[in-house]
Amino acid sequence: MSIGNSPEDDRTFPADDRDSIGRALQQTRIAAGLTVEEVSASTRVRIPIVHAIEEDDFSRCGGDVYARGHIRTLARAVGLDPAALIEQYDAEHGGRPAPTPAAPLFEAERIRPEPRRPNWTAAMVAAIVAVVGFVGFTMFNGNEAPKGTTTADGGPAPAPEKATSAAKPTPVKPAPKPTESAIAAVPQDKVTVKLSAIDDKSWISAKGHDGKLLFDGLLLEGESKTFQDDERIDLVLGNAGAIELHVNGKKIADKFEAGQVERLTYTKGDPEAG
Repeated sequence: MSIGNSPEDDRTFPADDRDSIGRALQQTRIAAGLTVEEVSASTRVRIPIVHAIEEDDFSRCGGDVYARGHIRTLARAVGLDPAALIEQYDAEHGGRPAPTPAAPLFEAERIRPEPRRPNWTAAMVAAIVAVVGFVGFTMFNGNEAPKGTTTADGGPAPAPEKATSAAKPTPVKPAPKPTESAIAAVPQDKVTVKLSAIDDKSWISAKGHDGKLLFDGLLLEGESKTFQDDERIDLVLGNAGAIELHVNGKKIADKFEAGQVERLTYTKGDPEAG
């Protein structure tokens, strides 16, 4: 069964004497001939949470951000205007919190170059040259007889022998120049996706090209998950605004909103959202 989200199917409830959020979602779902299981399958919102929301119990959503995201997703699935329901939720639960600045969340990841190492080889060679030069100079001056010096029989002192040439230091190969670190290479024949929760938790789901579930659960703040598949990875992000996303070694610059639910598909090569 295809579930559409076209604007002409959106329905709103009158402000006066309107139904609760859960009842509005439930009645509209029933009127559309949809079961809870079908709605759960199309939205990736788990069945117990769908039941709880239809009973106006938002405690299982994990917070206001997730509750708004689930309400928005379920409303679109059954053909309701999500904005009206979100406004009703904010009015009944203390209003919408101030938005988190997007810039810190989506700042491009910087790869710091490796610190330049001291060139100990060059310093050692310079020290050896200085020592050898000093020793040679000292030996030469020590063997030279002072001017006017004579032998015991009154004859001139013999000329001093030339100091033996100092041994040349063994040449040392210079140390290789340090190279700047690059982004870690990823396998070219696979799809590699890395998800990082920046400043909030997020429910995520990841599947491979064969439909196998790679992960389904919460990604807590500060945690990261990496998934690989031979052909394709399908993602569902429950709180997309909290996620920093890298695909095939490249950071995805899409700016998702807090509480926004996103469904994405990535394949091999340059990442493109499905």
